[in-house]
Amino acid sequence: MKDKIQESPLTETALLVMLAMFQPNHGYGVMKFVEEKTDGRVIFGPGTLYGAINNLAKKKWIAPYNDVEGDRKKEYIITDLGKEQVKAELKRLGEVYEMGMEIIGTGGIDHD
Repeated sequence: MKDKIQESPLTETALLVMLAMFQPNHGYGVMKFVEEKTDGRVIFGPGTLYGAINNLAKKKWIAPYNDVEGDRKKEYIITDLGKEQVKAELKRLGEVYEMGMEIIGTGGIDHD
């Protein structure tokens, strides 16, 4: 599966949407999850969110969950390939964070 992992960084939008879909979730649920988990720093508009969902589904990083004909609230869940993408991105971000902390020291970031 390693050969199918995207090497370039994920966008923050893609990463947040995939994190929200570790449990079955629909668009509005993703919006609320992200807003809550980021303390309101990130609020998706419908165009951004549904564009991301469509893109992630095309890449097979998320998939429909219990797709019911006529159900307006279409739920998605992250796929195994999507989970691998998230793990790779979190590893990359951790490495960047560690490098930054090494350079600026722990006193350089204000967590207020």
